[in-house]
Amino acid sequence: MGLAKLKPYLSVEKYLKGENDGNLRHEYIYGEVYAMAGSSDRHNQISGNIFVKLFQKFSGSKDCRVFMTDMKLQADEETFYYPDVFVACDNPDRYFRREPILIIEVLSPSTESTDRREKLKVYRQIETLQEYVIIAQDKMQIELHRKQSGGEWTKEILTEPDETAELKSVELSLTLADIYRGVDFDDE
Repeated sequence: MGLAKLKPYLSVEKYLKGENDGNLRHEYIYGEVYAMAGSSDRHNQISGNIFVKLFQKFSGSKDCRVFMTDMKLQADEETFYYPDVFVACDNPDRYFRREPILIIEVLSPSTESTDRREKLKVYRQIETLQEYVIIAQDKMQIELHRKQSGGEWTKEILTEPDETAELKSVELSLTLADIYRGVDFDDE
């Protein structure tokens, strides 16, 4: 019987150097890297719909910027993710941000468990984060997690096209019809 192989630890510095020089995206979690998979047309449509609204909101802003897919977020000292869409108002590093106020993840079959459990737990520890939105792509449903003034978090679930997600962190209201514009649920 052989011994289990230990995975080599990769330092943050080596991860960032490799990630900045490479063409593939990898998330970094405590010394281990995980390749990022491609996404579906629904995933891209939903992310794009939200990005456009946020980009319009922050166009010309010198304080806050909106990012989509290719900008890393340093969630803690040894964790880097690529959120689908996020808004950060911190002093920029060329390749990643540290102080998001809003993070949006669109669920995929391969990432749903991570987005709902691991990322939810890690993101809630980010001091500047005010809202974390999890969006289903196989049905019309969003979960809006919001930090309250005392530091507790609440969860609101929206499922109807005319319901409105009030993104208080960025002072933007989006109906589910806006978020899911162009998404066809009949193409299963």
